[in-house]
Amino acid sequence: AERHHPGMPQDLSEALKEATKEVHIQAENAEFMKNFQKGQVTREGFKLVMASLYHVYVALEEEIERNKQNPVYAPLYFPEELHRKAALEQDMAFWYGPRWQETIPYTPATQHYVRRLHEVGQTQPKLLVAHAYTRYLGDLSGGQVLKKIAQKALGLPSSGEGVAFFTFPNIGNAIKFKQLYRARMNTLEMTPEVKQKVIEEAKTAFLLNIQLFEELQGLLNHNEEDQSSSQTSGLRQRASEGVWEGTQPTPAMVPSGKPQLSSLSQAPLLRWVLTFSFLVATVAVGLYAM
Repeated sequence: AERHHPGMPQDLSEALKEATKEVHIQAENAEFMKNFQKGQVTREGFKLVMASLYHVYVALEEEIERNKQNPVYAPLYFPEELHRKAALEQDMAFWYGPRWQETIPYTPATQHYVRRLHEVGQTQPKLLVAHAYTRYLGDLSGGQVLKKIAQKALGLPSSGEGVAFFTFPNIGNAIKFKQLYRARMNTLEMTPEVKQKVIEEAKTAFLLNIQLFEELQGLLNHNEEDQSSSQTSGLRQRASEGVWEGTQPTPAMVPSGKPQLSSLSQAPLLRWVLTFSFLVATVAVGLYAM
């Protein structure tokens, strides 16, 4: 591709790749992604990330449609090959059922990412290339590996249900397509100042993805703790029922007007229940942590 600015030897695609190396590594090393790559992905974790991606791509592709004839984006308009909204709708129906539109989560980090996409598409469309580059070329590069990992870890059918997002039926050769895409990126007319802003926006795009992964991992950790504590409180509930059974007077046993049990006689028993519950809780948490 012809270089428009002799003062800037690097093509946009090379400049972006170079400038985002560090944040790219950070994104891959986010706990959520590291676990995913090791095949440690649960249905719950996968459903969460897919729902977030659905919201992100709806916003991204809405802004791409808005700017498809704008020369700052037009050369990169490949809806048939790249766009993910329809594939993600299939995945949402698979994971969340027919009423998925009412039930899929929309987390704060996802909302933050979506807001930025709309802001860029509506007020600074010259920066839209940064978001398209970060998402689509990333999906084309790592998507096939992640698809296989998810299929194996979650026992999904090899026919591709639940992972339509990772499947690009209209791209025969991903490597060639990426070369074409980068060549088209390098044809975008850009002043050095705009180019610098695009590079900064690509870093922002990676950071938005990292924040998303960190939030999802936090939600998963929190849910695990909740499950752990609900198991514990279930045991505690049963423990206290066992202790009180046959001890607690039923209304029939208590003549009206008399106190049920003096608070004094309740105290040691209550203390024992609490101690027992605490022991149960400790054991349950210990088992969970293994």
